[in-house]
Amino acid sequence: MTADRDEESAMPESIVSGRVARLRMISGLLQGIILYALYWSARHTGWPAAHPYLFVPLVTVFLLVPALFISGLGHLGNRRLAIWMIVATAICALLAMHDVWRNMDIPSGWSLTGIKPAGYPFSWWLLLFLAIGFYIAHALVLAGAADRRRIARYPAYFEASWKLCIQIKFSLLFIGVLWLILWLGSALFMLVKLDFLRHLLTRPWFSVTVTAFAFAVALHVTDVRPGIVRGIRGLLLVLMSWLLPVATLIVGGFVVSLPFVGLEPLWATRHATSVLLGATAVLILLINATFQGGELGPRIVRVLRIVARIACLLLLPMVVIAVYSLSLRVQQYGWTADRVIAAASLLVAACYACGYLWAAVQRDTWLAGIAPTNIATAFVILAMLIVLFSPFGDPARLSVSSQMARLESGKIAAAAFDYNYLRFEGKRYGKEALEVLKKTTAGIDAPAIRTQAETALNKKNRWDPNDGNPVADVTSRMKDITVWPKNETLPESFLQQQWNGTTNVPDCLRFRNRHCNAYLKDVNRDGHTDILLRNDNRYSEIAIFTQDTTDGRWSKSAVIFGARCKDMTEALQSGDYRLVEPAWQDLEIDGRRLHIQPSEKDNLRCAEDHR
Repeated sequence: MTADRDEESAMPESIVSGRVARLRMISGLLQGIILYALYWSARHTGWPAAHPYLFVPLVTVFLLVPALFISGLGHLGNRRLAIWMIVATAICALLAMHDVWRNMDIPSGWSLTGIKPAGYPFSWWLLLFLAIGFYIAHALVLAGAADRRRIARYPAYFEASWKLCIQIKFSLLFIGVLWLILWLGSALFMLVKLDFLRHLLTRPWFSVTVTAFAFAVALHVTDVRPGIVRGIRGLLLVLMSWLLPVATLIVGGFVVSLPFVGLEPLWATRHATSVLLGATAVLILLINATFQGGELGPRIVRVLRIVARIACLLLLPMVVIAVYSLSLRVQQYGWTADRVIAAASLLVAACYACGYLWAAVQRDTWLAGIAPTNIATAFVILAMLIVLFSPFGDPARLSVSSQMARLESGKIAAAAFDYNYLRFEGKRYGKEALEVLKKTTAGIDAPAIRTQAETALNKKNRWDPNDGNPVADVTSRMKDITVWPKNETLPESFLQQQWNGTTNVPDCLRFRNRHCNAYLKDVNRDGHTDILLRNDNRYSEIAIFTQDTTDGRWSKSAVIFGARCKDMTEALQSGDYRLVEPAWQDLEIDGRRLHIQPSEKDNLRCAEDHR
C-alpha cells in the first residue's frame, strides 16, 4: 500500500480546468495556422521563406515547441513554463540555424518544403533527434515539477516519461484514424458525385490546421484520464518484461559462442557495430520494462529478477565488442559521420552498461543502481545531442578533418581517396576541403588531386554518372565505342557532336571510360544509316540515333527495350538480324498515331532465365 501511495504522489496529475482545455485547443489551432502560413510563404517564395536563416528555425520551432507548451499546461507553473519555452525555442532556433549553415549549397540536402524555389537543405535527422531530445528533457522537467525538486525521485521520472510516451503514441494514432475516417467520408460522397470533401482534404490550409489541432486535442484527452494511461502502461510493460528471457537467452548465447567461433565472422559483416548497438538497446529497454519504477522488486516473479540481473551483466561485453569493432574500422578507414554518431551512441551505451553492471553486483537490493544510472544517462544523452548538432561535435566536420588527415599523411592514396564523400557527406566542411584540394600544387599526385576535387565540386548530385571521369571527346568516343560489324566506323559528324549537356543518352557520349556497342543499320528506311547504341550500364536498352538531313545533327529518335539476352547480343554483333513488318499496325486517332505495344511473349525470354 505504501508503494502504491508513493506511486500516486509521484504521478504528475493534470489540473483539469476549462481554462487549460481552452488554451490547449487555441494553441493547437494557432500552431496549424502558423505552419500553413509558413508553407504558403515557401510556396510563393515570399517572406520569410526568402531568408533561410529565419525560415528554417521558424518551421523547426513551430513544429516542436507548441507540443511542449500544450503538454506543460496544467503541470508547470507560469514562470517555469515560460522559462522552459524560451529555452526550448532558443535550442531549436540555434541548432536549426547551424543546420542551414552547414547544408547551404550542398546538392544532397533535403528540401524542407518539397518546393524547389523555396526549399532549403534541411536535415530531417535534426528534426528527429530534436524530438527525441525534447521528449527526454520534457519528461525531466515534468517530473521535477511534480516532485518539487531539481532532481526528482526516480518514480517521478518513470511516471512522467512513460505517460508522455503513451500520450504521443496515442495522439499519433488518433490523427491517423481521424484522417482515415475523413478519406472514407470523401469516398462515400464521391459515390453520389459530391467531391467537396475530397477537394477540402487536399487543401494544405485544411490538412495542416486540422492535423495540428487534432494533435492538441489528443494530448489533452490523454492527459485528462491519467488512470487509463497508467493502466495501458502497466499492461504494456508486463508484456514486454516477458520478452526479456528470450532476448537474454539470444544475447547470452551469442556472447558464449564467441570464444569458439572467433571474431572474424563478426568483422566480415561490416555492420557489426550497428547490430551490437541495436541488441544492447533492446536489452536496456526490456530491463527497464521489468524494473519499471523500482518499487515493485519484491513482487516481480523470481525468474524475471534473475534474468534481469543476467541481462545487466551481458551489456558490458556487448559494448566492449562494439567499441573494438568500431575502432578497427576507424583505424582502417578513418572517421566518417556515421562512425562519429556510432561513437556517441557507444558512449551512451557504456554509461548504461557500467551503471547496470554496478546494479547487478549489488546483492542487498534488486538492481537499485538502475535508477541513478538512468537519470545520469538521460543528461548525458541530452548533452551528446546538443554537441552532435552544434559546430563543436558536428560529425561532418570531424569526419572531413579525419579524411583530410589520412590523405595528407599518405595513409590513403590520392587515386583511392573518396572525393565524393567530401562533396555530399562532408556538408559545408567537405566543400571547403575540396576547394583547398583543387589548389594543391605540392606532391607527385597534385595534378590528379586537383582534377578529382574539381570533378567532385562540379557534380550536381551523388548519382551523377560522371564518377570523376573527364568529359568525352572524339578520341575517347572512338576508343570507348565498339562498332559492329568490325569493318564499319562511326560517322565523323556523330563523333564530333557535343553531347555533354544532353540528358538521357548513353554515358559513352558524355564521359570517358564508359563503354558502348554500336550497330549500324538503316532502321527507318530513309536511305541513311542510323546508329543503334547500347550502353553497358543499361544493357537491355538500345538507343536509335538518326541524322537530320538539313543541319546534319544527330538526335536520339527511338528506343528498343528487351534486347538483354546473351544470344541476342551475339546475333547483333554478327549482323544476324533484320527488319520485319510490325505484327500490329499503328492506330491513328484524330490525326495522331499511337503505337500498339503487344504483351511479352515466351520467345522474348532468355534461355538463361530458365536455368
